[in-house]
Order: sequence, then structure tokens, then C-alpha cells
Amino acid sequence: MVAVAQAEKVVFEIEDNYQKQTYRNRAYIAHANGRLLLNIPIKHSKERQHQKTKEIAIENSFPWQVEHWKSIQTAYRTSPFFEYYEDDLIPIFQGKATHLLAYNQQIFDLFYELLGLDTPYSSTSEYLKNPPQQDLRYLAQVKREPNYPLTPYTQVLEAHHGYLPNLSILDLLCNEGPNALTYLESQQIEFKLNVD
Repeated sequence: MVAVAQAEKVVFEIEDNYQKQTYRNRAYIAHANGRLLLNIPIKHSKERQHQKTKEIAIENSFPWQVEHWKSIQTAYRTSPFFEYYEDDLIPIFQGKATHLLAYNQQIFDLFYELLGLDTPYSSTSEYLKNPPQQDLRYLAQVKREPNYPLTPYTQVLEAHHGYLPNLSILDLLCNEGPNALTYLESQQIEFKLNVD
């Protein structure tokens, strides 16, 4: 989100082949025991080895949205700004999510609005191995989890396990509220120019 907040424009990749082990279907939040993974279950195609990211369907055979919402409530109920955003967040966990891309877009649109972002954004219409704009697609890969020296902010559960970096934007919003955008814009990080 630092990259989004500081960009002149953003282009989301939707024409690539879906890869497992990416942040496209997972996020971490702070919990009483440390980092907690919220993982959106997906349906894997038995007919095709490769599926486009925009084709990935969500597995809804168990109530994962209810479980995620309960975990978020437990984690952030005592944070300074959870009650302020709670009514905006609830629809994400109550509506039926069928496809990962549409669900991620709904989540992004909500956080875009809550943060007060005005960066123009669009989606790709074809896959380009070497796009003309700065390529930050590697940020979605879990195996290359970034370890950027972001300025710590106060986290509600910090007394239990210390400051936890690289959490969902939800953590920043619940703890910093309206100051979240200022925080994102103030961070100084360097992104890789070329990734293999």
C-alpha cells in the first residue's frame, strides 16, 4: 500500500497465470499470539494446470468469511479506530464472494476509500513480461516477503509480542485511523527495478 499511496498511477495485473503462495489470497493481521494468517480458500482446476488470475473461483464449502471476521474482531476490537470502520468492513464478510479477483477489488476499493486515496488505477488487458511501467508484481509473492524498514507505528497488541511488520493495511487503519494515509506517504522504501 506504500507503493499505491506514492504512485502517480497504478495498473493491476489480472492477465497473468495464477500462482499459489502469493498475497492474492492471503493477509496477515496482528493477533494475541502474533501474526495470524487469513487465507481465502480457492477452487483448484482439475482440468487445467494454468488458470488466469481473473478466473480463480473461491471455495465456499465452509464459512471462512465468518471465521475471518471473528478473528479480525478479536484482534482489533480494542484498537483505537476499529469501531469507526467496523460498519464499512462488515459487508466484505457478509456478501457471497465467488471470484478472487472481484473480491480483492471490492476490498481494495473499500480501503482506497477509507484511506482517502486518489491515485488513478486500472487493470491490464494483456500480459506483458516486461511492462513499460515500474514492475512491482513481485510484491505479491510470499516467498519474497518484503522486509522494508518501515517506521513502526503503535499496534494495539504490541505489548504481547512487540511490533509486527508487514501486516495487512487493516492493521494500520485500525491503529492509526485517519493518519494512515500520511503514514503511507511518509515511508521511504526502494523498490527493485528489474525482477527475474
